[in-house]
Amino acid sequence: MKYLSTRGDATERGFSEILLEGLAPDGGLYLPTHYPKVDEATLARWRVLPYAELAYEILSLFIDDIPGEDLRTLTHKTYTEAAFGSKAIVPLKPLEPGLYLEALSNGPTLAFKDMAMQLLGNLFEYELKRRGETLNILGATSGDTGSAAEYAMRGKQGVRVFMLSPHGRMSPFQQAQMFSLQDANIHNLAVQGVFDDCQDIVKAVSNDLAFKRQYRIGTVNSINWARLLAQVVYYFAGYFQATQNNDEQVNFAVPSGNFGNICAGHVARMMGLPIAQLILATNENDVLDEFFRSGSYRVRKSHETHETSSPSMDISKASNFERFVFDLLGRDGERTRHLFKDEVELQGRFSLMPTEAARIASFGFVSGRSTHADRVATIRDTFERFGVTIDPHTADGLKVAREHPLPGITTLVLETALPIKFADTIREALGHEPERPAALAGIEALPKRFTVVPPSVDRVKGYIGEHC
Repeated sequence: MKYLSTRGDATERGFSEILLEGLAPDGGLYLPTHYPKVDEATLARWRVLPYAELAYEILSLFIDDIPGEDLRTLTHKTYTEAAFGSKAIVPLKPLEPGLYLEALSNGPTLAFKDMAMQLLGNLFEYELKRRGETLNILGATSGDTGSAAEYAMRGKQGVRVFMLSPHGRMSPFQQAQMFSLQDANIHNLAVQGVFDDCQDIVKAVSNDLAFKRQYRIGTVNSINWARLLAQVVYYFAGYFQATQNNDEQVNFAVPSGNFGNICAGHVARMMGLPIAQLILATNENDVLDEFFRSGSYRVRKSHETHETSSPSMDISKASNFERFVFDLLGRDGERTRHLFKDEVELQGRFSLMPTEAARIASFGFVSGRSTHADRVATIRDTFERFGVTIDPHTADGLKVAREHPLPGITTLVLETALPIKFADTIREALGHEPERPAALAGIEALPKRFTVVPPSVDRVKGYIGEHC
């Protein structure tokens, strides 16, 4: 299996090369040259596998430059009951007939990002040791990616983490999870701007090939294919738990900001997983909902990006979206490059041609948006009817899921975080504090270690240079 860029660079690269690289040299994102097709017999064999072995089977279709036994060791080291709280790793929580939550948030940082980041940390350490090299990871977070990455990479040999976050725009719990880490290889940079400013800096640094090579810059954001690939696994795992046989279809409802989570569902569907609908849910920052309704993609400026009660989705430039558009356009790298480089980067928007927009429906996507009032109402209703407390992002997904039912088809709503990470909204909705794991009691009071910086590429480069 080889990988190529969404922007037309046809140079084929192996998995281990792109694992450490992040963006392609032409600024595009990596995708496999083809999606392996999973037949009925394979689905039947996979249905009974424990999660770690299922992860090995799926990853081995995309990774042929890590010995099989080594890869199996890595997946079994990562996906353990001790780390994720149950043998199922991603158990389903029934709400009502035909509607489930898929629990993705029982890892070390209580967010779905752990599902991929824990594996990525082990992959990085393995590959760097194999090469005798080091790596400086540069990332951006709107809340959950940062803590998941830092907890996965803390103490890892040969790895430093430089994590950018929007200053003052994460929940107090999210800030405490990141900024309380005192590990010498972890660096938190609070950027005076919004998440999109952080993400733009990461891309700009990654596109400076000389700097990138001099300081061995890698990325853990979902622009890294390895992270997205790890997320494909829980779509299969959820499907197997929700169905009795492989003739059944399911819907997945996915709270969406940067498009990485639902892009993994797109990959699973392209592989042959029987997904009827991929239900994309946004908050008030509805760039993606607008696209799937109109075929037009318009990036919002910083001052147009709303600060909401589902802050991990306060994103107006979805970096993973380019992967889907590449597939939508029949893998036309030149057309994809034109849309994202010549139109988005210069004009802040693009509109598909009618013939291109007409293809969207064939990929199974539907979409919707929600507001703060919707989130509060959904959290309250879910608790009162089912005794289940959900976080605001999962509430976005559940609200939009209910707008797109298909008769006889089960819907799985991907849970993205545990409620304690967003206590203010839970108190507003329910009038009491969400449950807090004992190990995280008083985390907000711990000493914090971070550096405030302006939204400047040069300032971030300077900080990296000073601390390498």
